[in-house]
Amino acid sequence: MQLYYSSTSPYVRKVLMVAIEKGLDQEIETVPAPTFTADSPIWQTNPLGKVPALTTREGSVLCNSPLICEYLDSLSDDVPLIPRNGEARWQSQNAHALADGIMDASILRTMERRLRPEKLQWSGLHDQQRMKIDKALNFFEQALSSGDFGKNFAIGEIALVCALAYLDFRYGDEDWRTGHPGLAQWFETTSRRPSVTKTAPPKNL
Repeated sequence: MQLYYSSTSPYVRKVLMVAIEKGLDQEIETVPAPTFTADSPIWQTNPLGKVPALTTREGSVLCNSPLICEYLDSLSDDVPLIPRNGEARWQSQNAHALADGIMDASILRTMERRLRPEKLQWSGLHDQQRMKIDKALNFFEQALSSGDFGKNFAIGEIALVCALAYLDFRYGDEDWRTGHPGLAQWFETTSRRPSVTKTAPPKNL
């Protein structure tokens, strides 16, 4: 299998963590694929020009991180990361979607900051996206407190680790931990897992 990736993408990190947790990481060849250059190999693989994209065992290409994660999880029943059916599946996928939403909002802010001159940036965009992030963090803080989240290390937990780490990576000065002590403690403990440490983004980028 081939994974087209960017080293700073939290979505790519999520896929790599799933692969490690499933014992599939040695089967995956990573292919660097910049997303802002016309000659990047990503355009030959994903017509949207986005990472991650995965060439599967069967030779098809999957172009969406939740889909790639589900594909990898389906390759074996060992250590299932996504419940196959029932209420547990929907709750797990809901947590996955909310954690991805934190990434979406963070990356939208990053693109605004990096691609638009500072004097032309729209402060309202940052405010709106920060509100989304804060609301989602509040949800997870409550879910941890009530015991509805964090009992296992499944797809929702994997996605949330990636989302929180991306906040540290790009917005460390905003300190998401304030007001979310349970989430901060959970993140500190969970960040010691091998799949987390092995996929840490490069520093100073």
